[in-house]
Amino acid sequence: MLSFTFGLVTSLASGIPQFDPRKAQEREVDGYVYDRTGKRVLVVLRGKQSRILVSSKDISDRMKLAIVAIEDKRFYEHRGVDLHAIVRAFWQDVRHKQVVEGGSTLTQQFIKNQYVKNERSIARKLKEAAWAWQLERIWSKDKILTNYLNTIYFGNGAYGVQQAALTYFHHGADKLGWAEAALLAGIPSDPSRYDPVTNPKAARERRNLVLKSMLDQRDITYAEYANASKAKLPNAEDTHLSGERGPAPYFTNYVEQQLIDRYGAGRVFGGGLRVRTTIDLNVQRFARQSITKWLTDPNGPSAALVAVDPRDGSVLAMIGGNNYRKSQFNLAVQGERQPGSSFKPFVLATALKDGISPDSEFESGPVEIPLGDKLWSVHNYENSDLGRISLATATEVSDNTVYAQLTQLVGPAAIVRTAKKLGISSPLKNYFAIGLGAEAVNPLEMARAFSAFDNGGVRIDGATFGNHPRAIADIRNEAGRIVDSNLPVPRPALTANTAALVTSLLQGVVRAGTGKRAQLSDGRPVAGKTGTTENYGDAWFVGYTPQLVAAVWVGYPTRLTPMLTEYNGDAVAGGTFPALIWKSFMERTLSYLHDPPTDFPGVSLPYSVPKTVVYRHGQLQLDNGNCNSTKQLLYFAGEGPPRTANCKVNEVEVPKVVGNTISEANARLAAQPLTPQYVYEPAKPLQKLGVVVRQFPAKGTLSSYGKVTLVVPKALQGRVPKLVGLRLGRAKARLERLHLKWKVEGEPPADAKVIAQTPRWGVAGKRGLVVTLVVKRG
Repeated sequence: MLSFTFGLVTSLASGIPQFDPRKAQEREVDGYVYDRTGKRVLVVLRGKQSRILVSSKDISDRMKLAIVAIEDKRFYEHRGVDLHAIVRAFWQDVRHKQVVEGGSTLTQQFIKNQYVKNERSIARKLKEAAWAWQLERIWSKDKILTNYLNTIYFGNGAYGVQQAALTYFHHGADKLGWAEAALLAGIPSDPSRYDPVTNPKAARERRNLVLKSMLDQRDITYAEYANASKAKLPNAEDTHLSGERGPAPYFTNYVEQQLIDRYGAGRVFGGGLRVRTTIDLNVQRFARQSITKWLTDPNGPSAALVAVDPRDGSVLAMIGGNNYRKSQFNLAVQGERQPGSSFKPFVLATALKDGISPDSEFESGPVEIPLGDKLWSVHNYENSDLGRISLATATEVSDNTVYAQLTQLVGPAAIVRTAKKLGISSPLKNYFAIGLGAEAVNPLEMARAFSAFDNGGVRIDGATFGNHPRAIADIRNEAGRIVDSNLPVPRPALTANTAALVTSLLQGVVRAGTGKRAQLSDGRPVAGKTGTTENYGDAWFVGYTPQLVAAVWVGYPTRLTPMLTEYNGDAVAGGTFPALIWKSFMERTLSYLHDPPTDFPGVSLPYSVPKTVVYRHGQLQLDNGNCNSTKQLLYFAGEGPPRTANCKVNEVEVPKVVGNTISEANARLAAQPLTPQYVYEPAKPLQKLGVVVRQFPAKGTLSSYGKVTLVVPKALQGRVPKLVGLRLGRAKARLERLHLKWKVEGEPPADAKVIAQTPRWGVAGKRGLVVTLVVKRG
């Protein structure tokens, strides 16, 4: 046993030099990111380019305190392995029946980053512990901490604390303030989640958590904590990434982040990877030229454009901003903005999945949709109401009031599920306003989701990167051997006929509706949807031909500014600049790709039958003949709601009257009309009287004049009287008669006047209850 231990320690000690980042940097091999041909280099992945090694004196003590506070509070107490943390992490592993991250010291994390890579296993933790214990016998705490800070990844291409300080704050790591140090310290545990550029809210919360940890450990004063927690985050436009970028910088940065998320920064920068992407640089050039053709004012709106081949999911072009050198904020990926009506196809697809025929008719005009105790009021732009129209016409003219009704019928949660299946990855809340595009998305995911409509209802994933846009084709190592091949993987999201129906209806938008400016000169079929937010702050056009999909967003990148006059003196809507940019781009690109005009797949419109339905308990149900607020829809044969509503004769809603006074409850129930029936229960001391505390039923429906039982407290030992305004002597006498006691400051005369009392009058009393009086002399 002794010889085994000696051998283990000796073998470990012989490997210690490989942990030195300077020696590791000497062994680094440049990696390359290529275009789709594998010939044009987009960026060189150099470790030295993205990481600058600095000495301990060149790192602010604030940074050292911050990273220790959030990552390893006992760093200066343990010897590389924290037994307390290991026991805690081991217990979590046992409870969850899998390996859960946690329990690693900074020393172990440093070793993992340098040697053990991203392997997740119990064996990995044991190996880390053995190396950490030995390393701490050889290196000082300060040397370990310095090397750790030089090797961790801080997001946005910043590898090491010096490069992170330069990237986010434009000064060295030796000049970091409390707020800056806390922000950086919070990023490494999850660089994507706590990225201050893309997720400022999460980054701010994480920074303030680091500051709170430092305050708890008395590393900073409360004044320093308060000031730092109010500090602004770095401006997204001022976040400058390291290294030179090629002809598609926003796309390249997106690819780098995908690589880092999968392989880790240590392998990506200097690991010799050869990455072939899906981008076509000619298509990229056409995208840029199409934007500059129409957006000519340097102080005017900007645009983002993403193009996707629907057949294999390849991202062919990505324009994320006007000038990468000025701003690395990628509008195509990071710029999540409300899509407006361009989101309506997801509502449409959900309705078609439910069997609702596009020939179903709705009333186009102002509507008020009940949402529990609130009303959702919706109107059309400039009151452009059309009366009774079909769902097909409502799609063509982008009628908000019809789509608000449709959102209620199919349900916001179902719309979220449809959008997610098609490829929307941004967080979506199932609010009713989602049907009108109130939930923020980005152009990349919109292009990808529309490509599923174009591809027979099939979303394309990647074999390596899963449910993400296919921006990477394959990855090879330095020797040219395949590491990962990100082949297209089909994921059915809609039936082919449902997708074809959506496409057919979206063709009407371009043929005769809001997207007419997107019609192509060669007459080939186009499907698409415009989107304009209510204040003209965002304008979209997302459209496709059978061979190509493109999403275009136009707006001001750093703020939501109404574009009221930017289109030749008129407002910028989805059918203006976005549609024109889309048209210019598609005409050049389709000609270059030598894709001849072809028709979309044929669509079968099944026979429809009318059914009377009602929205009830959060879902659409068939009318049983007694329901109110019904709607007649056309359903494809064999389709329709599976449940029949159990509406009552002359049915009315049971309102919530708990908390109301008896008179208020009576008036509210009479208005339905319903009949109150009272039940009394003993009141607790000091309980408010004359107020409904419970009701049966609490909600739901009853027939008109049905009984609602209301529970009201009743004072069995009397109630506290009103004493304010009485002379003190008279107030005392009244309290004595009710077997209540009093309390008053000092010994005021009997003629002093009561000006306040506690508890207040009218609440339930109790024998012996003390009432405190405040009096005024004279």
